[in-house]
Amino acid sequence: MKSIDRNGILLIVVFVITSIGFGCIQNGGKASKLTKESDTNTIADRYTMDDFKRVRKIDVHAHINIESKKMINMARANNFKLLNVAVSFSGRQALEEQLRVRMKHFNENPETIVFGTAFTLENWDDPDWAEQTIKWLKADFDNGAVAVKVWKNIGMEIRDKGGDLIVLSDPKLDKIFQFIKDQGIVLMSHAGEPKNCWLPLDSMTVKNDYDYFKAHPKYHMYLHPEMPSYQDQINYRDEMLAKNTDLKFIGVHMASLEWSVEEASRFLDRFPNASLDLAERVSHTQYQSQRDRKKVRDFFIKYQDRIIYGTDFSESKENLEAYMMEVWMNDWKYFNTEEMVTVPQLDNPVKGLALPKKVVDKIYALNAENLFPIFKRI
Repeated sequence: MKSIDRNGILLIVVFVITSIGFGCIQNGGKASKLTKESDTNTIADRYTMDDFKRVRKIDVHAHINIESKKMINMARANNFKLLNVAVSFSGRQALEEQLRVRMKHFNENPETIVFGTAFTLENWDDPDWAEQTIKWLKADFDNGAVAVKVWKNIGMEIRDKGGDLIVLSDPKLDKIFQFIKDQGIVLMSHAGEPKNCWLPLDSMTVKNDYDYFKAHPKYHMYLHPEMPSYQDQINYRDEMLAKNTDLKFIGVHMASLEWSVEEASRFLDRFPNASLDLAERVSHTQYQSQRDRKKVRDFFIKYQDRIIYGTDFSESKENLEAYMMEVWMNDWKYFNTEEMVTVPQLDNPVKGLALPKKVVDKIYALNAENLFPIFKRI
């Protein structure tokens, strides 16, 4: 009797194991697939806060305008590489000084920092403006510049001799963008401003926009209804890109579409050679994820090859080192964990996105390396 019981148990065990295996086959291996998919959400697949210094990182949007090495030393200590971006906002002489400082840092710290250039619209109405600008850019490329940035003053401030605003889609700029494209250089564009710029102060979604536009009413477009609209600025940028579809392009500050990951998705779908950086717009993303965390998380996963980390750090910030660490650690916690993150720009904390390691690696380094191969060598 005991022997029969043991044999019966054995038959039952064999039957159960066989049935499970057959069921998996009948379901086309769905059980394995589901297990694999669920593994992407496990803690083992994410970085922790302790991983921050260990993981290689690149910030594609920094501004070091003086010879101080505070930011460079901070980057080196925390496993960051930097792209030091120039901005043309006050004429040729100021831009020349920016580039002098950038080349000095690049030559003295080649293992940590590279630089980007810009160009001025001075003498825009001269017939040889485009040729002179191309000559200027070529010299910077020969000296090591890997990017060119155009700023919001194109479209919002600088006018031609007839009094008309110069915009990014102006045909006179086509030669410049063609030259940049032919040289394999990346164009970085700060087009317009965040959408909050066209809202009254008390309707803005994040505190940093409130503070900035209160301090800079010149750029608070709500106060200047005679100026082009938010959508006008986006259209100027997109019209330029439609003429330069092969141009390697970064829409900085989330391509000024920080208010909607759906709009950012449409932009990336329309322009397959474009990427966007996160500089000074993580809080806008966090504002959205407070309302629909899944939608924001899905955006980062879907476009993981097109999103690049940046901060917009500049050495003019008070208590610079403490500020850099606060931003870095808050961002790292938001992207890598499910913890609640206190965000200075928002009234309430936000739950982290807990992105997989492979997504974080792309956002923090690999995407920048693909656009700027020099980062692979330093």
